[in-house]
Amino acid sequence: MNVRRRLIPAAAAASLGLGALTACSSDSAASGNTDKFDVVASFYPMAFLAEQIGGDHANVTSLTEPGQEPHDLEISTKQRAQLEEADAALYLKGLQPAVDKAFDQTGIETKIDAATLTHLEDHGTGGHSHEGEEAHSEEEEHGRDPHVWLDPVKYAEIAQGVGKAFEKADPDHAADYKKNTEALVTKLKGLDGDFENGLKNTKSKVFFTNHAAFGYLAERYGLTQEAISGVDPDSEPSGARVRELQQEAKADGVTTVFYETLVSDKTAKTLARDANLKTDVLDPIEGITDKSRGDDYFQVMESNLKALQTALGAK
Repeated sequence: MNVRRRLIPAAAAASLGLGALTACSSDSAASGNTDKFDVVASFYPMAFLAEQIGGDHANVTSLTEPGQEPHDLEISTKQRAQLEEADAALYLKGLQPAVDKAFDQTGIETKIDAATLTHLEDHGTGGHSHEGEEAHSEEEEHGRDPHVWLDPVKYAEIAQGVGKAFEKADPDHAADYKKNTEALVTKLKGLDGDFENGLKNTKSKVFFTNHAAFGYLAERYGLTQEAISGVDPDSEPSGARVRELQQEAKADGVTTVFYETLVSDKTAKTLARDANLKTDVLDPIEGITDKSRGDDYFQVMESNLKALQTALGAK
């Protein structure tokens, strides 16, 4: 790999284990030179993969700041410059329109679109179409649900593809990338086993969420997701939709309305109050903040599993 002057900040730490994600560089961090494999990732789930697979050899920058809603990201001039200086860009086409446009326009040699590394499916809006709801992106408008990282099996497929791309782009460290990828995939398989066993026997199979982010997770483990606001977490459900959910809660033994950490919980709590239900957090892991129930992807996913077990009455 040729070493050249770069505009991307150095990573906060070099040593990366599989247990926790070391803080990625951000747009606000001080810029400097690095002789590592510089990767610009679109948002947390992509940055996590890059950190885990890149290990000591990668310097990873996330375009989305912790706590920032990924769908609303706009690319700054400085971030565009970072893209041009990077060795690789990792993103999930269809989730962040501004990122898709910026990545299409950049001359970076290695562009890794996670959406091409697994099969994206149409999960709609939890089985319902609600007036006034708008999709966040082109992919969602065409029925392709981009929230694949919430399915450990599909996330592992993406990890394998990212690992191969890193090996090709930085062959000097290919053996380490391969080893790191295998370790990550093994851990994701273990997480899949935890969810499969933990959700196998439950009193209910239906859960309510603020928006339709958990379609892959639901499909993988035999559950049914009912989203209050479809794909857009900021949209307000109609009165008819609220009444429909109240009736379904009684019919299917739903006990809990889940909300998220990065969007308002107002709608979820209103529905819960009107239907005499509990509320809890089910985190789509679009970013890690001090409100997250865990420090990295695996910890938050385990917290999600416990929340689902409690809500669904796991036996």
